[in-house]
Amino acid sequence: MTGHGQRLVIYVGESDSWRGRSLYMSILETLRKSGIAGATVTRGLAGFGAHSLIHTQTIERLSTDLPVMITVVDAEENIQRALALVKPMVREGLMTLEDVEIVTYTHRYLHPLPADEPVQSIMTRDVVTVTPDVRAVEVVELLLGKLFKAVPVVDEGRRVVGIITDDDLLKAGMPVRLAVGQRLETADVQALLANVSRDRTAGEIMSGPAVTVPQEAALGHVVQEMLKRGLKRLPVVDGKGRLVGMVSRLDVLRAAAGYGAGQQETAPLPRPGHTLADLASAQVPSVNLNDDLVDILRQMLATDVTYVVVLDEQQQPVGVITEGDLVARVTSAMRGSVLQALAARVLGKDLRRGDALARDIMSERVLTAAPDTTLPDAIALMLNEGRKRIVVVDGEGHAVGIVSRQTLLAATLED
Repeated sequence: MTGHGQRLVIYVGESDSWRGRSLYMSILETLRKSGIAGATVTRGLAGFGAHSLIHTQTIERLSTDLPVMITVVDAEENIQRALALVKPMVREGLMTLEDVEIVTYTHRYLHPLPADEPVQSIMTRDVVTVTPDVRAVEVVELLLGKLFKAVPVVDEGRRVVGIITDDDLLKAGMPVRLAVGQRLETADVQALLANVSRDRTAGEIMSGPAVTVPQEAALGHVVQEMLKRGLKRLPVVDGKGRLVGMVSRLDVLRAAAGYGAGQQETAPLPRPGHTLADLASAQVPSVNLNDDLVDILRQMLATDVTYVVVLDEQQQPVGVITEGDLVARVTSAMRGSVLQALAARVLGKDLRRGDALARDIMSERVLTAAPDTTLPDAIALMLNEGRKRIVVVDGEGHAVGIVSRQTLLAATLED
């Protein structure tokens, strides 16, 4: 909130009342309910009003009716709305109104990350791990049954020696990402596992040495490390390098939203900014309702994304298609070709137009929000709905941007 605004000042007595309650507290509550950004009540040391009596706080004459001043600064339309509510309440007093220039307005909830807290206060403590001698195919089987997409590799002393992520599994022969594999039917999962090396071990495919953070590290430092390195999660270790927890983007967003510590990636869960208008990317990967499978795959492969937003005839978002939706909702005859295209990142020649339309494949629940949605509200919305992205829509419902979990993570840091 910057630019032209108005300042409303209300002068009343401390002992004035409204319907059996203190007047200044009643006015304050009315202003809060009306949506005013904020108000301040100041109690005077001395003063006099219409009755020409001097009221003072000195020991010699301790008054119970000291002057009270309520100051409100907000946009003009908000002040006018509030004024209509509080004016009838001030039956004896003074009210003034003047134009002001709002240079800047911010408060702590616009950057809600508790950056000074140690990471151990929000980390997930019950962490699934593997040892270096576990076979790669067993790691895949383990992760396919979970919501988390990575697993730390630890030695006999529970010291972290590496971590296995989606990218490591792809190098081990996994043809598609875990999010896709989790949507496959049993027979397709078995065919997928047949591609994974049975000779290689976790120690051979892991990324190492793993980037870890000490349990006493400040949360702000941990988030900066995640953003700088492009990581979604980090192992947390004690002073001897032993694993004591994991911290993920989801954990950080839960902390920023005021939630408690979560469980390992199971909660429903970078530019600085205060609203989605500040944060959103204007490039929304999208297809239309009647686009077919070839169009959907071409969009995904061309922009190297794992999802597309489906728009109707009015260009309003009505659904989302992820890679998982593709493999789960196409016919079994087409599934092999789709998996091959996603793995090779190239359209196969056997994919034909008209085999499947976006309207038949999409998930209809698309998470949308207005551009003026604040950062805390956006985080809460994403966590409550258990989504990884929000489509930003204008007043007519048109998609004008998209915000990911990673973007919200970065925005929790101060400028």
